[in-house]
Amino acid sequence: MDVMSTGVIGYYVLIAARGGLYTPIASDAESVAYADPVPQAVILTAIVIGFSIQALMLVGVMKLSRDNPTLETHEIEKNNTP
Repeated sequence: MDVMSTGVIGYYVLIAARGGLYTPIASDAESVAYADPVPQAVILTAIVIGFSIQALMLVGVMKLSRDNPTLETHEIEKNNTP
């Protein structure tokens, strides 16, 4: 999950990167090409969501390893079937 999220963010950054764009700051400058801040906000949001999903999965793995101290899936399934 984390690898896929990082790959998508990296691909988006690669495609969206453009040279010669200026930061959109209010000033008396001439009309130039400005960078769009919306994709930057979307990427920051994706990074935060990816981090929270990774933390949630880590908690699940920690709970699973505490309840079942084995790597054998059939033993885990046998212990968790009603």
